[in-house]
Amino acid sequence: MSREASSAPRTSFGARMSEHAIAARAAAHPIDPQFLQRWSPRAFTGEAIDEATLLTFLEAARWAPSGFNAQPWRFIYARAGTPAWEPLLGTLSEFNRGWAHRASALVLVLSARQWLPPGKTEPQVNLTHAFDAGAAWALLALQASLSGWAAHGVGGFDRDKARATYAIPAGFELHAVVAIGRRGDKSLLSQVLQARETPSPRRPLAELAAEGRFDFFD
Repeated sequence: MSREASSAPRTSFGARMSEHAIAARAAAHPIDPQFLQRWSPRAFTGEAIDEATLLTFLEAARWAPSGFNAQPWRFIYARAGTPAWEPLLGTLSEFNRGWAHRASALVLVLSARQWLPPGKTEPQVNLTHAFDAGAAWALLALQASLSGWAAHGVGGFDRDKARATYAIPAGFELHAVVAIGRRGDKSLLSQVLQARETPSPRRPLAELAAEGRFDFFD
């Protein structure tokens, strides 16, 4: 393992992780430290984020790869303290609102199910729209982490309410809401969530990848 990959991971705000977190985030093969340092906390400080900083994260997402460069992803964002905040926060489940209300920004991630290929006159189904949107979200999260912020993807939100709130056409799929903020102390969370406020481990690579065969089991 390279020296960089084996160095102790640090949190986005520079504090050293606990020994337990370090063990949980050990890479089996050499990778850049940014992949170990990025994680998804729920405790946020509520610090304001300026629009230029948030747009930097979305700019990184804009450069994600996509099939035929169709770029199917779309983002609807809201910053805390602005008129856009409450409508998007209100789409989250009660459980997620309980911690996400301290975030600095929320970003709704969606993608177009169809696209117009070159030379075609009618839209075609884009079979990779969700795959591509996932790539964009990953780059957003990495840029946020590299900038000293944290991003937490939230699947628990009312998609029908969000669709109605923003008049989103049926041709778009709603994937997640991303909560962005400065990492805060876990004491801001409920006792249940405090126990979960630590970088999570990952399955061994052997359970996720195999050469020339499929024999994986959940």
